[in-house]
Amino acid sequence: MRTTFLAKDCTIRDSEREYIEKRLSEISDLFHTDSLFDVEVDMDKKGFFRVEVNVREPHDLTRAEETSKSVEGSIDMVIDKLRVQIVREKDRKRDLQERGARSIKKGLVIDDSARF
Repeated sequence: MRTTFLAKDCTIRDSEREYIEKRLSEISDLFHTDSLFDVEVDMDKKGFFRVEVNVREPHDLTRAEETSKSVEGSIDMVIDKLRVQIVREKDRKRDLQERGARSIKKGLVIDDSARF
């Protein structure tokens, strides 16, 4: 897991950086080993923190963004969004593979003289 940080209009403290890395390591097993995590932390004029995480994989890009009053709160919500997205994508790929396998099996098993 490679992680890059970008801070706009604020600074990321070491404790926040460690917390972000700890939270990202919890979901890193859902992604490829050579994926790149881009973390962008931005503070707006009202004092809210916007955290955006882009996960770049060899053939895919997963992105989540959230705004709250603290960096920790934002990263918690972003991690939840990323987890939902990747699980949904893996389920979709698995379902498509199973449907394709069923289609091939049906084509091999059914006789041409069978009526439907």
